[in-house]
Amino acid sequence: MGIYGDRVVPRIVDVACGMRFNEPLRERVCAGLRGRVVEIGFGSGLNVPFYPDTVDKVSAVEPADLGWKLASKRVAASKVPIERAGLDGQSLPFADNTFDSAVSTWTMCTIPDVSTALAEVRRVLAPGGTLHFVEHGLAPDRGVQTWQNRLNPLQKTLCGGCNLNRDIRGLLTTAGFEIQDIDIFYGEDAPRVFAAQSLGIAVSP
Repeated sequence: MGIYGDRVVPRIVDVACGMRFNEPLRERVCAGLRGRVVEIGFGSGLNVPFYPDTVDKVSAVEPADLGWKLASKRVAASKVPIERAGLDGQSLPFADNTFDSAVSTWTMCTIPDVSTALAEVRRVLAPGGTLHFVEHGLAPDRGVQTWQNRLNPLQKTLCGGCNLNRDIRGLLTTAGFEIQDIDIFYGEDAPRVFAAQSLGIAVSP
């Protein structure tokens, strides 16, 4: 993506994902995180205010230097220790069974090889560890899916590789996760083609 991907997309993501109507979703996703946590696609640290007291430490995986720079004030103000510990969700620099929980918010849409990334998350989670997620993706209605498929090439070009039509539930189950809880719904503040959300918890057996 060059200059656009390095210097523009992280700012777009910071603004788009930082809107107030996303905050209740972030709070729901972060509830129940515990122990040592890995966050995939840390971005500008928008989840930081919602980490519960049960979190001991967060290892942040974020490829964009600008994203990490934009997160600096949130990281400095956090009551939970946070370290930037990886650049690529497809190749996590951690030993097996390292983490109690993982969190991903609006990240699976952008990772080029999301199946490999989910396999890596499973590898570094201890047995019984939980992946907490909220992701936009494939809508539950065929008519909306048709438009998602049509618009996806443009979406990927303008939004740093972001996909509209990934099947979040299917990706998680194919990666071997057990879905503990999932809520699939449309957000209220965007057209349905962009607003299909999947929020829940998946367990690494």
